[in-house]
Amino acid sequence: MNNLSTNSTTSSSVNLPISRYPVPSLESLPTDILERILAVQEKAKFIPNVFLALAYRPAEFRAFFAYYDAVMEREGSTLSPAEKEMIIVTTSAANGCQYCVIAHGALLRVFSKEPLLADQIAVNYLHAPISLRQKEMLAFSIKLCRTPELIQDSDYAALKKHGYDDEDILDITGITAFFGLSNRMAIVMNMQSNEEFYTMARMPRE
Repeated sequence: MNNLSTNSTTSSSVNLPISRYPVPSLESLPTDILERILAVQEKAKFIPNVFLALAYRPAEFRAFFAYYDAVMEREGSTLSPAEKEMIIVTTSAANGCQYCVIAHGALLRVFSKEPLLADQIAVNYLHAPISLRQKEMLAFSIKLCRTPELIQDSDYAALKKHGYDDEDILDITGITAFFGLSNRMAIVMNMQSNEEFYTMARMPRE
């Protein structure tokens, strides 16, 4: 706890509250939630505001991150970390979720080692320099995100034509669906992104 050096109520980038709902102090958090936040801080060197904002409701915090772990860290998934972030950035942009586009755009830059890719995908994945297979994955994600009632057998066939199997389809679906929830929570809470996310991995590595 001695290393906690964060302002838990305002965004360092624009000095706005990080949430329109109350943000609990770190010292007041249940032990399991505090331990998770400390572990994230240790790895990232800062605390992403989503952790602080969602800690307002501890039971929902636990459920949210349990499902995040289930869909993003599933053992046996053939989707790469960068491809998972592509899904998140594409669908979050379609949903107009500033927090998720900025935060997961940063992670996409980190995992892909491509400083321009996240911005290109957020604007229009069809014009991004990714494979036709990845574009098919994102086409399915967008359709599921915006018009799920139109999903039909031909959509599964198109994915399978590009080498995706039923387990891959369920992975794509779980990520798209989970971040549909995340986008809506972030929008209603007016969640603000950390300044660190804006600049992360913007320059190519030597």
